[in-house]
Amino acid sequence: TVATGFVVDDAIVVLENITRYIEKGMSPLEAALTGTQEVGFTIVSISISLVAVFIPLLFAGGIPGKLMAEFAVTITLAVLISLVIALTTTPMLARILLRPEAKLRVGRFHKLADALERCYTFVHNRYAHSLDWALANRGAVLVLLLGSVFLTGVIITKVPKGFMPEQDNGSVQGGIRADRSISFDTMSAKLTQIAGIIRVDPAVRNVIAFTGGRRSGGGFLFVNLKPVLQRDPARVVIARLRPKLSKITGVSAFLNPVQDTQGGARGGNASFQYTLQGDDDAELMRSAHTLTDAMKRDKILFTDVDLDQNDSASEVYVHINHDKAADLGLNNRTIDNILYDGFGQRQIAVIYSGINQYHVVMATDPLNARSPDALANVYLPVSGTAIANGISTAPRTMTPLSGLANWTLGSAESEINHQNGSPSATISFNVAGTKSISDAGIEIDKLSASLSLPASVHGGFAGTAKTFSDTFKTLPWLILAAVAVIYLVLGILYEDLVHPLTVLSTLPSAAMGGAFGLLVGGLQFDIIAIVGLLLLIGIVKKNAIMMIDFAIVARRDRGLSAPAAIREAALMRFRPILMTTLAAGLGALPLAITFGDGAELRRPLGVIIIGGLIASQMISLLTTPVVYVALENMRTRRRRTRPSSSSQTVTV
Repeated sequence: TVATGFVVDDAIVVLENITRYIEKGMSPLEAALTGTQEVGFTIVSISISLVAVFIPLLFAGGIPGKLMAEFAVTITLAVLISLVIALTTTPMLARILLRPEAKLRVGRFHKLADALERCYTFVHNRYAHSLDWALANRGAVLVLLLGSVFLTGVIITKVPKGFMPEQDNGSVQGGIRADRSISFDTMSAKLTQIAGIIRVDPAVRNVIAFTGGRRSGGGFLFVNLKPVLQRDPARVVIARLRPKLSKITGVSAFLNPVQDTQGGARGGNASFQYTLQGDDDAELMRSAHTLTDAMKRDKILFTDVDLDQNDSASEVYVHINHDKAADLGLNNRTIDNILYDGFGQRQIAVIYSGINQYHVVMATDPLNARSPDALANVYLPVSGTAIANGISTAPRTMTPLSGLANWTLGSAESEINHQNGSPSATISFNVAGTKSISDAGIEIDKLSASLSLPASVHGGFAGTAKTFSDTFKTLPWLILAAVAVIYLVLGILYEDLVHPLTVLSTLPSAAMGGAFGLLVGGLQFDIIAIVGLLLLIGIVKKNAIMMIDFAIVARRDRGLSAPAAIREAALMRFRPILMTTLAAGLGALPLAITFGDGAELRRPLGVIIIGGLIASQMISLLTTPVVYVALENMRTRRRRTRPSSSSQTVTV
């Protein structure tokens, strides 16, 4: 989809140049040969340098590398094929289809074509006037270029950062957390109440919910929403449900849109995780609870804050009087087996029928096992009674458990997680409103500093948030590698180290426009935007390449000065520059205005391409000629000041 906008660039450049020679009176065959030969090197430079942009993507690691490698291969093959077609098939078709203007019929679109030509003439004349001003005021234009570099950095720092665009694919998943001591019946009632509140929402099609999971007092639910055009966005639906669900006492529900792509293997009740690690368990838990409470108080930035260590399991500790137990012929193993028979759901048999089998489980009547008081009704066989696997086979005398033991209620951490061998506590959270994970990271660092957490406790992102952090640590190197590869490729093609710098001068304005488009559109700078930025690097440099190639030929063949050569090249190449930019921009337009399922993944790509192309077209068409003249003058001065190798000094 992305490639359709700029694989036609090569053919546009070739066709426009052939048409220009036909308008000068050449025959279609002669024009096809001359025009293609004249822009052949330009086409090769544009295509090869565009392919060079994607070479670093092929070696990117982690999830970004997996996501972008196929993208890079697809674009590369499409561009190379378009290069071959532009240099072979396009001239052949031009030879067959194009005719001198005098032989063209006046069709129904003749008036429209004349109107478009008048518009182009007006724009071309305005550009010529602006270009003359720029060449006469090169210092001001260079300041404009430096300003665009500075403004690019400012805008990129202001744009929210993220890992992947949050998708609204019509599904919402949620976790349910209650106290571990909650009974199954109570939890079932709470779950039914939660599902009922969600089900009556106008955006919901159906709800599936169940209790259980890896912890007692837990549950899970899955919500299927109506089609996107018949409801509010998923985040709006979740925000509408959140205050209603918070009124249910004794249980917490966390809802999140289902995402196709997530980073890391860290689970939780929210989209992002922050993990604290420490050597001392008690100190770690205190720090985790302190930071969690601080995040919960920040309603503007954080929602659905949850700690995986936020509750303790209720336990009953049975203290046995070993002397009494020994006098009665009982040991710890026997007592443990009898208690497990009553409360541990021991499987003792299997009943087989014709097509089914039924597991027989020994257990105390649930009505008599709802509290620790049930231990008072436990009796142990004594006085020589034979015991087998904790089951009395010949009971003679029974003694109550309370006669040789007592019990107390207590609590303990429900679970102690570890990461890299150290105890850890993970805080799950979502970001509120238009905030991003980058904003959350800055705020968590501020909270950690203000709360004066112990030096032995340190934290960092986990899961998707960690993937985001790692990606943006390598982002500058990825962009730098792409720029370096382009410079090397252009240096080889031009056999020159100066002209590639002129080409690269078009990049700051494009990056500024793309970042500004994301900022205005309320989008975040994520992996999809990175792909768009790399595409921009490959697309916008074609303007400079087309100008520089013609300027080099004009200086070499006709001896023109640098300002005269670049002015003539810019004006002559203005039409194909405008056409290729419009083709790339219009090709990206469907991505920018797309809607429906999966639109979130496509929109940043279209916005950053269109924004970058607009800014580059407005700025680089003036800055590129000025940079070319400045670098040529600098090279001329260096040649004049360099001593001649043939001069010799003779002393008599």
